[in-house]
Amino acid sequence: MPIKKWIIQYAIALPIVFVVLAGVQYLKGRSLEYAIEFGILWAVVAITVFALRRLYNYRKNIHCAVCNDITNNQQNSDRR
Repeated sequence: MPIKKWIIQYAIALPIVFVVLAGVQYLKGRSLEYAIEFGILWAVVAITVFALRRLYNYRKNIHCAVCNDITNNQQNSDRR
């Protein structure tokens, strides 16, 4: 199970999702406190849902083209 890889990916994705969600709320005119709270809450929810689905696919051995696109592209480029 590639736990280390997933932890690194989610550690990168979490602050990016937070900044996007909080920034949108702040630009909509919400208070900074509300925007930060909203960003944290929904970033954690979104990352958790994605991580649980990815874990489910991994355990059921379901191929995910989006999750594995980097390795597939490298394999395809080597064959050319």
